[in-house]
Amino acid sequence: MPNTTRYAGRLPLVHAPGRRAIARVAIVALGLSAVIAARPAPAQSPGADNWPSKPITYVVPFAASGTTDVLARLIGQRLSQTLGQSVVVENRAGAGGNIGSDYVAKAAPDGYTVLGGTISSHAINVSLYPKMPYDPVRHFQPVTLIGTLPNVLVVSIDSPWKSVDDVLAAVRARPGKVSYGSAGNGTSQHLAGELFASISGVRLLHVPYKGSGPAVQALLGKQVDMLFENSVAAMPMIQSGKFRALATTGARRAAQLPDVPTMAEAGLKGYEIVSWQAVFAPAGTPMPIVNRLAADIGKIIQEPDMRARLMGLGIEPSGAGPAELGSFQKAEVAKWANLVKTANIKLE
Repeated sequence: MPNTTRYAGRLPLVHAPGRRAIARVAIVALGLSAVIAARPAPAQSPGADNWPSKPITYVVPFAASGTTDVLARLIGQRLSQTLGQSVVVENRAGAGGNIGSDYVAKAAPDGYTVLGGTISSHAINVSLYPKMPYDPVRHFQPVTLIGTLPNVLVVSIDSPWKSVDDVLAAVRARPGKVSYGSAGNGTSQHLAGELFASISGVRLLHVPYKGSGPAVQALLGKQVDMLFENSVAAMPMIQSGKFRALATTGARRAAQLPDVPTMAEAGLKGYEIVSWQAVFAPAGTPMPIVNRLAADIGKIIQEPDMRARLMGLGIEPSGAGPAELGSFQKAEVAKWANLVKTANIKLE
């Protein structure tokens, strides 16, 4: 007879297996199997071994045809060949680069979304916009610095202005009436105009657009009087004879425009603005992926034909990696915060 143990008010618990006990065990087992099957497998951190296994989206936070867009398409085409996966350039323009940047800040940190970050989206805007949707440092992982470039003060080729002095004379005759376009509030083009006004003591009318492309079209259509445009967007118009270059914004003359004076040479002592272009990923992107992206893009930037192409656009190629770009960016954030405060630059 099987051993039993009696409990007050309860049926005996049978230790020897019977049909009912076996049935109960089977039911429990089936239930556990269902729970285990329904439970998702533990998430595995993506690494460089199986990446990339699908197309990569390269977000440009400005309109097509601008500096960031041109660079994204140049680099993206070569990067797709290197990685063996398509690199799709996606324009998400608006708010001086904030809309597209915020989109990437909130994207999955899996290496399949990167951003063409700039001096505006990742250094200037945080000091200009009272309510930023993202933190340019905390919410991004630096990948690589593409390069640096000056801006160029340009007017239409049929403009009567042939020098910075001509512009200043016109502005002083019509305070607040002479207009300049930019790629958006907070961009280097915007700040270049604000610094011009601050140093020379004049008032300009700022007209922001959603990128360099629309701003260039505005000057071509005589909707604005001038631009402080990036050399990448300005050079084709200068070389084709549609724009006249009056001054560059760097500390020294641009190699592509040796006859064009710097702003300081033109009489605005202390004037210097150098823009930059870089690649960022969402914060938390695995470092094996970040390092591979940085290495591959760095090699592309240093290829002789790519270097020649970039320098022809007025860009000084860099290729600095994640750590160096991160340090550079933090210094730029501090630099522009000081300038915005000192010059009392505010969004209209």
